[in-house]
Amino acid sequence: MENLINNQCDTSSISQILNFILELQKCTENTNIDTTGCDRPCLGPTVNNGLIFNTRPINIYSCGTGTLWTMPYNLNGTTGDSTVFKISKVDENCATFEILAPNPETDNPLIPYVSTNNFFTIDLHCVLAISCLEDTYTS
Repeated sequence: MENLINNQCDTSSISQILNFILELQKCTENTNIDTTGCDRPCLGPTVNNGLIFNTRPINIYSCGTGTLWTMPYNLNGTTGDSTVFKISKVDENCATFEILAPNPETDNPLIPYVSTNNFFTIDLHCVLAISCLEDTYTS
């Protein structure tokens, strides 16, 4: 896991890496590159398992307090809170994320999260850092 820290809450570095991740999510392919962090050049597992990943989930840390960002979600009538998000849009100093929920089918460790279709937009001035998690597939 690699953290990208937003020095003095300057949005340019956070915006650049979010745009990079967004482009990766648009151009998925199955590759075997054994690297970690936000700047991995492709989405995918470190072993060949036939699953084509389409998401680089992230955690967000608040600029004001440095705390982990938590958002509520509703998934098929079940509510919860999540700290895991998928970038869906970057527009200058704002970014829109989808909230990811823990996968209720815990028997597949390669797919730890599911899409909730719940979104939020934040001003990137409110983001101190992001942390990239292992690439995965979300529907």
